[in-house]
Amino acid sequence: MKKFAAMAVMIIISCLTLGCTENERARAWGGKSTVELKCNQKLFDVTWKNADLWFATRPMRAGEEAERYTFSESSNWGMMEGTVTFVESVCK
Repeated sequence: MKKFAAMAVMIIISCLTLGCTENERARAWGGKSTVELKCNQKLFDVTWKNADLWFATRPMRAGEEAERYTFSESSNWGMMEGTVTFVESVCK
């Protein structure tokens, strides 16, 4: 009976985590996510709406360089803090 209960718990946990997108895992379970922006795009705003990650970009101006931004959650108890990293790139 104990083996059955343990197996049921493992199946439930697997279904919950595999059914989530990378964004949802980063937000709800303290995971890490990386977003690679399209070529020559600058990040200027990021927000969550429910489980969806929304970000705003603009065209990169002459002389600007690609950067990497890391957004980290700071929770009340310091547990399950997610991190989302945005990576810009310059393409010719």
